[in-house]
Amino acid sequence: MRLSNRNNKPLFSFIYSLVGIIFILGVIAYVLEISKFDVFGKKAWILLAIPSLLFLLLYILGRPVFEYDSDGEALNFRNNHILYILARKDAKDEFPKYKLLKFNIINVFVFKRLYVYILSKKNHIVILKYDINYLSKKQIKDLKFSLNKVVKANKEIRHEHEDNTVAV
Repeated sequence: MRLSNRNNKPLFSFIYSLVGIIFILGVIAYVLEISKFDVFGKKAWILLAIPSLLFLLLYILGRPVFEYDSDGEALNFRNNHILYILARKDAKDEFPKYKLLKFNIINVFVFKRLYVYILSKKNHIVILKYDINYLSKKQIKDLKFSLNKVVKANKEIRHEHEDNTVAV
């Protein structure tokens, strides 16, 4: 199954550009307010606070472009940002399906994140994190369905392997 919101990239670019323009206009309005006009008085800080909060919200929402591919024998995850200024760390992970142990989706108000638990070569559990704020409800439902299918298949294989080991 393939899942991607890359086709919304122009919308994301527009939103980030709009917030950037609002931020620049807020700074200009603040400078003009304190040097020339004095319309807001002591509340001129609002001209900087509102655009800064919008910018902070976009930063907290994380990387907007998410791609998932479960076709074949491997799972592919890509999560990247459209602005290099905000790019904390783009995530590109590919691993065999049998390494997937479980996953967890955290959904708190405006914050959605996918945690994927995989088994490393040294039998340690590695947690991979992906921002899924910009996925629709249907896309999240499809992602859950696909990952549940892989986890269920892996549990059956591990259970069969344990039964064969005990029988020997």
